[in-house]
Amino acid sequence: MQWTLVIPLKPLVRAKSRLTPAAGDALRPGLALAFAQDTVAAARACPGVGDVVVVTDDEHAGRALSVLGARIVADTPGAGLNAALAHGAAAVRARRPAAPVGALNADLPALRSAELAHVLAAAHAFPRAFLPDAAGIGTTFLAAGPGVELRPSFGGASRHRHAASGARELPLAGVDSVRQDVDTGEDLRAALALGVGPHTARAAADLPLVARARCGGRAEDAGRVGRADRVECAD
Repeated sequence: MQWTLVIPLKPLVRAKSRLTPAAGDALRPGLALAFAQDTVAAARACPGVGDVVVVTDDEHAGRALSVLGARIVADTPGAGLNAALAHGAAAVRARRPAAPVGALNADLPALRSAELAHVLAAAHAFPRAFLPDAAGIGTTFLAAGPGVELRPSFGGASRHRHAASGARELPLAGVDSVRQDVDTGEDLRAALALGVGPHTARAAADLPLVARARCGGRAEDAGRVGRADRVECAD
């Protein structure tokens, strides 16, 4: 079964405001785009994914993500994250009424295709299912099977809301890259520890926390920063 993933992305100038203390306003929009690029690239490479739809009104982001194979849908509701996701899911179902649909965060720079495939396979067993974020408070992925309404309730304590809505929580191990979203500098450090994709690696290369993350350890994943690209650093 081929999933269609819907990824919402707000205008870059307003995205990831909580990263400002770690990245500054000058680098923050570029980081937000890089997170989305690495998310889309990993999603497109996942064998269980047939289509990736990005809901955004940011023309620059739309162009960059369409190059990676995403289909861009304008955020015509303009009413926030959940309205954008519902709009994207409706656009998918208008073309493919029986398609299983998954809502995926745009800020998963460490996302691995194999881990996403594991999540999708587990979600297939339920009408609606979700994966909590690394903090155990929010949600990074919400799935709706064929003919089932997505009913997204992202933001804040969405783990509780999605569970209360009847969606099944997926108690999966070994899918840290699908759970590690990035809102703060501490979140970015955690993503770096997993190893981020090449777009985030370039966008974050000059951040002090990236220089610290590169010190020590061993290489595990080519082309990634963090555990993926560590070097010994001089004192």
